[in-house]
Amino acid sequence: MIHVAQQIVFIILAGAAVYFFAKKVAELRRNIFLGRPEDLSDNKEQRWKNMLLLAMGQKKMFKKPIPALLHLAVYAGFIIINIEILEIFLDGILGVHRLFAPMLGPVYAFLIGFFEILASAVLIGCVIFLLRRNVLKIRRLNLAELNGWPKNDANIILITEVVLMSLFLIMNTADQALQARGAAHYTLTEHFWITSNFSGWLTNASSHMLILIERGCWWLHIIGVFLFLNYLPYSKHMHVILAFPNAYYSKLTPQGEVKNMPEIQKEVLYMMEPDKAPATTEAPAEQKLFGAKDVMDLSWKNLLDAYSCTECGRCTDVCPANNTGKKLSPRKIMMDTRDRCEEVGKNINLNKEFKDDGKSLMNDYITVEELRACTTCQACVEACPVTIDPLSIIMQMRRNLIMDDSNAPQEWNMMFGNIENNMAPWKFSTDDRDAWVTN
Repeated sequence: MIHVAQQIVFIILAGAAVYFFAKKVAELRRNIFLGRPEDLSDNKEQRWKNMLLLAMGQKKMFKKPIPALLHLAVYAGFIIINIEILEIFLDGILGVHRLFAPMLGPVYAFLIGFFEILASAVLIGCVIFLLRRNVLKIRRLNLAELNGWPKNDANIILITEVVLMSLFLIMNTADQALQARGAAHYTLTEHFWITSNFSGWLTNASSHMLILIERGCWWLHIIGVFLFLNYLPYSKHMHVILAFPNAYYSKLTPQGEVKNMPEIQKEVLYMMEPDKAPATTEAPAEQKLFGAKDVMDLSWKNLLDAYSCTECGRCTDVCPANNTGKKLSPRKIMMDTRDRCEEVGKNINLNKEFKDDGKSLMNDYITVEELRACTTCQACVEACPVTIDPLSIIMQMRRNLIMDDSNAPQEWNMMFGNIENNMAPWKFSTDDRDAWVTN
């Protein structure tokens, strides 16, 4: 009867965890597709290659080898070790213990031993990351934009992973001790690689106490996994999932190439060659917004970028504007975009559709000063491990500033005027443009 009750509790917990996770993921998907359409279906072979190299292989992380190795150990270890969750999940539903042990024989102990090594690597890596953030205080991990929730979010995830890995190892240690005593329901396996060496420490504990430890760790571990699953969509650590589609849909055109607006190109063409302008008496179409002022004006890929950002700060660390004391931080651009997406999503949840809240990404989240500080050097794009493109968002918002709000520094306006009148940034007529050659 106790086992049946445990199965029912487990099934209810598992069902609730999957339901709430799926519901939040559906909201994230909706938020991402608030952005404008963008066709990124070309060159599938290269896109799959990018996903394998950048998301799975973490190729760009290895520009900084030591953090890259630690991250790879934590990332790969945490992902692979969660294969063990499949057995725990089935054990919980079926009311059995170590379902796969009799089926796999000696291979089972090998797999669990391998998982224990990975769990130890994850645990050590997370402790080192906590020290880097909170004791060594690495600059890019302690800038002002991370104060408050972002810094707490990172620490919560790292501490959670330490706790989950510790529970897994303690559970196996108690399990090995119970196997040695021939306890009922504890399937005899070969020794596990790490925890078998520590099971002797529990020699003086009673079998009842060992069962409490093993069962307690089992329940805490799986409940922790369910909570972690539902915490992910609210955290920057959703990147463990979104890094894959984001790498797949990354930009394949040359990095410095700026996307032109056909509408503007036509206007310039008609200005230079009026005879090519269409002769029409139709009423002018509704004026199109130039660039982007709010998240709905960006593309869905820009918004996917924002949700994929892990706030590692590599973009900001290499940004020349940030390094010279200016307000611009590419990481903050992505964080602000994600925060505004979430605000718009909550607005839709409340009103069933978006009701104008008098706010926008421009000004309310990202300031004009930040946008103007960008030198468009592409350093942030090059530095991002999963090819997030903060520059695309900056350029679209600057385009809106200038073309819709006529908001540009005087120096820029002088240059624009020269280009319009002289077809060059300098204040020389076209007839005098080659005068320097003869002087």
